[in-house]
Amino acid sequence: MEHVNHIKAAVTAVLGLLTALWGWFGWLVIAWIVAMLLDYLTGSAAAIKAGEWSSKLARDGLWHKGGCVANVALAGLLDLVLGLLLANMGAVLPFRYTVILCPLMVTWYILTEAGSIAENAGKMGAPIPKWLRRTIAALKDTVDIVGGKVEGPSSH
Repeated sequence: MEHVNHIKAAVTAVLGLLTALWGWFGWLVIAWIVAMLLDYLTGSAAAIKAGEWSSKLARDGLWHKGGCVANVALAGLLDLVLGLLLANMGAVLPFRYTVILCPLMVTWYILTEAGSIAENAGKMGAPIPKWLRRTIAALKDTVDIVGGKVEGPSSH
């Protein structure tokens, strides 16, 4: 029993250190990376099950994920530029601006991956409850609404 307590203490210490290092946003990025890996693995498994796996499609999936990483990096860059602009313009906001675009982008991608993972699981034969699909869609819609508020009124 003493051995288990040491393991628990070590895991807690490591998680505490990581949280101190990268905060809540770092954990959000870790969740996104895990979601991308799960999507790739379940997509590959579903394709193998259906006898449709091909290295070209697998590469296309990796290129797609690379594009997602580029979009998140762009959102992070825009957050940095916006933060620097606000800090150096003397703008007074009712809150301290740190980031908004990058967390929204990462959350949107996590929800996109979640929908794809559920779809892949269904192709592998697992039943997918309707409430799960509706919940993922509702959360993604909510992120789109928040992102739309950041975007402002449409100029069309």
